[in-house]
Formats: sequence, structure tokens, C-alpha cells
Amino acid sequence: MSLFWRIFGLNAVVLGIATALLLWAPVTVSVPILLTEAVILVGGLAVMLVANGALLRWGLAPLDRLTRLMTTVDLLRPGQRLPVPGSGGGGEVSELIRTFNAMLDRLEHERATSSARALVAQEAERRRIAQELHDEVGQSMTAILLVLKRAADDAPEPLREELQQAQEITRESLDEVRRLVRRLRPGVLDDLGLVSALTSLTQDFATHTGLHVVRRFDTGLPALDRETELVLYRVAQESLTNAARHADAGRVEVGLRRAGEAVLLEITDDGRGIEAACEGAGIRGMRERALLAGADLDITSAPSTSSGTETGTGTGTGIETGTGSGTGTRIRLTTPVPRKQS
Repeated sequence: MSLFWRIFGLNAVVLGIATALLLWAPVTVSVPILLTEAVILVGGLAVMLVANGALLRWGLAPLDRLTRLMTTVDLLRPGQRLPVPGSGGGGEVSELIRTFNAMLDRLEHERATSSARALVAQEAERRRIAQELHDEVGQSMTAILLVLKRAADDAPEPLREELQQAQEITRESLDEVRRLVRRLRPGVLDDLGLVSALTSLTQDFATHTGLHVVRRFDTGLPALDRETELVLYRVAQESLTNAARHADAGRVEVGLRRAGEAVLLEITDDGRGIEAACEGAGIRGMRERALLAGADLDITSAPSTSSGTETGTGTGTGIETGTGSGTGTRIRLTTPVPRKQS
């Protein structure tokens, strides 16, 4: 039954009962009206208003839920749907909710497809830039180092010291270019796999930021395709960057383990927590990458580690001693394991 007929039917029932009472019940209205008659009329009006209000609240509740979802829906958090009222019946409200859910299905699919194309293009551009930095800038700076070395060997003492300082500056710049190349195009991911790439990433992160990093990588992880491994690597990279730039953290724990039919990447820091930071472009980018791999990304606040000594396990180890305080951030990326083709 449609919303119109439900409301019309209840009003008809209430008005019919009121008419029957006036026709057959010993109810009269005097002039001037008596107190008992006024009480009966006000009571009847109250019953009618309450009955209509209850029906409208019950009938329009799905529309209220639909309105709230329309104002808060986020295509980067898939699966937000409304239950269709009734047992598969018709009605304007049920049809509206079914149409809205179908629209969300279509929009999420289109968003995932467009995000996949954008991320593939982004990775291709990163590879191109990294290749140019390595082949052109890196080789040019290496040639400059050789020229400076020959000039320093033949130069007199005062000039030799200045040339050696120029050598050191050039060498540091070359190291920075190489580090940028590794960040843009993680060659170790293609050559040695995900665990080795994350180990190299955390070591480089700890060296350049001074933060203490604990690795917990399980052995015997299932095989993942290249796109999924790249998603896990980029999410870990962005999470570590956020911990260093925004969280005021002193310790970061990176875990990679199997969880049933999925691989779980977990990054936890002891910083200020997720309440201290808004969801910026970095986190939105992580959600888009999670959609690309069909993974679930969960970002929550987590209590920091209490005092004590802790040793990491798995392929990497780390020892940490100190007292944790405040609230940290925990990022969990759950990636399904691809099914083997029969």
C-alpha cells in the first residue's frame, strides 16, 4: 500500500469513528457547551492528532533515514545502503529507496573505475619521472662529481678544500635524488617483493625522520598480484608520512600478517590521534587505493603503547623502551587474497 493510501485510510478510520460516536453515542453539544462535553471533544481531537502523528512518523521514517544518508554518503566508503521497508512490496517509499541504492551501486562502480584509471596514470607518470631523474639528473650529477674530483686533485690547497666541499654537497644532492627515485618508483617491490619493499621503506623512514619503527611481518604470506602489492606499499608509505608530519609521533609500528582469506596491513603510531587531524588529500588517496584493490580501510584512534620493552617479530625486529602516552592512530588495510584460477 502506498503512503498516500495509508495516510488516507487512517484519517478515514478516525473520522468514521468520530462520526459514528456523534450519530449513535449519547453525545450531544449544548449551547453554551458543558465542561464534560468540552472534555470529550478535546479528548477526541487529541486521539485523532496522536493517531495521525504516529502514522506520519512511521510512514515517513524511511524518508528521514534516506535524507540523513544523502547528506552523509561518501563514495570512498562503499556499502552504505538503506534497508527497503516491507517484504518486497511496492509503494513510493520502497521504490525510492531501491532507486537510491541502485544509484549508489552505479556511482560507486563508476568512482572505482575512474579512480583506477587515475591511479594507473599516476603510477605511470611517477615511473616516467623517476626514470628521467635516474637517467638524466643522476648521471649528470655523477659526471659533475667526477669532474670535481679531478679538479680537486689538481687544484692548489685553498681551492682544493672548496672543491671538496662542492663534492660533498653534490654527493648529498645525488643521494637525495636517488631517495626520491625510490619513493617515486619502488624498484625493490618489483624485484624482491612486498616484504622486502616494506622493510626498505621503514628503514629509510626511520633514518630520515629519527622515529623508532617496529616491524612485525609474518612469514609465509600468500601471493598477491602486483597492483595489490603496490596498493599496500603506497598506503604504508602515506601512513608513515602522516605519522612523521602531522601526528607528532615518536614510535610507529608496522605489521603485515594473514587474517583468514585476507592480508592485513596495520600501522600504529603513538601520536596525537585521528581527532587532531582532518581527513585530507593523503587519507582520501589511501581510500581511493583501497577501492582499487577491493580492500577495506579503517582509520581509528588507538591507545599508545604502555611502558616496557618490546621486540618486533617476523622478518624485521625492533626494540623499544619507554613510556607511551596520549592517543595514537591505527590504520588497517584488509586486502582479500586473490582466488586461484582452476
